[in-house]
Amino acid sequence: MKTQVLKPNEHSLKLAGELIRSGELVGIPTETVYGLAANALDGEAVMKIFKAKGRPSDNPLIVHICDLSQVDYLVKEFSPKAKLLADKFWPGAITIIMPCSENVPSQVTAGLDTVAIRFPSNKTAQAIIKSAGLPLAAPSANLSGSPSPTNAAHVYNDMKGRIPLIIDGGESKVGLESTVISMAGDVPVLLRPGGITVSEIESVIGKIVVDNGVTHMLADDAVVSSPGMKYKHYAPKAEIIIVKADSESYAEYVNKRYEAEGAGALCYSEDTEKLKAPYICLGEKEDYSSQAHNLFSSLRKLDDMNLKKVYAHCPGTDGVGLAVYNRLIRSAGFEVIELA
Repeated sequence: MKTQVLKPNEHSLKLAGELIRSGELVGIPTETVYGLAANALDGEAVMKIFKAKGRPSDNPLIVHICDLSQVDYLVKEFSPKAKLLADKFWPGAITIIMPCSENVPSQVTAGLDTVAIRFPSNKTAQAIIKSAGLPLAAPSANLSGSPSPTNAAHVYNDMKGRIPLIIDGGESKVGLESTVISMAGDVPVLLRPGGITVSEIESVIGKIVVDNGVTHMLADDAVVSSPGMKYKHYAPKAEIIIVKADSESYAEYVNKRYEAEGAGALCYSEDTEKLKAPYICLGEKEDYSSQAHNLFSSLRKLDDMNLKKVYAHCPGTDGVGLAVYNRLIRSAGFEVIELA
């Protein structure tokens, strides 16, 4: 299969809609990361996503809409609190899980009785959904387990020959996947942190619970209702190991590992002058938004450096930092070294 990469214009957006309606996959830009889009109402088309990505079929997908009126067709109940979140944050980088209607194929929900829905703010994503004339199932447009793509080149590297079209909408603004919150039970539960933080959500609907799976490994037989919870994700070819330490101790440790095994570093700007090892800098230690924006592209750059082992300076967990930590700890397969 030949994979075209086209800038968004009247012709390419029309082509994207036609391909999706015919059961094909299209790589699309969003403000979070690039998505691999299929007709969310066509179970056979959705299965092509799992095949193209090599994604486990028990990992549910997010349905993307371009109008609030589409929600009622997809859910059994759009609760008052869920509506409050939608009114505040949609269009935007938050996914809301609700009880699904019979109109949603089981391939999208991984057989669960809930569906995850997001209304992206990216104008090109909205235009593609409108062109297709239906909601889109769209996980990140990468090979399963590898870092999510934040530009069209990343998608092309992973999906060349697997899909017919990628719409190149430039760099993703946020750089990490959306916040996911379940509104399907009595208590709202954060299942995946993102650019919209816990405190921002609580300012709208009150206290929420953060699922244990946000920061801890789940059992192999665990049933999950959000993408990105169960499996090792976002990993480059290099082995990632997280190091919890102050800047001095971190640099000293990494320099020793560089001398012993040629290891590299994924660090902050405050660390760089102390490091002898080759490194990729995520930004300043307290600038979580920049870290979020840079994380996935930085993990991909590590592969270009041909490093076998990389020691990542552990991020904080305040605000958007929780999202960076969530992705990085999965990239590391939950391997963490804590220096005294």
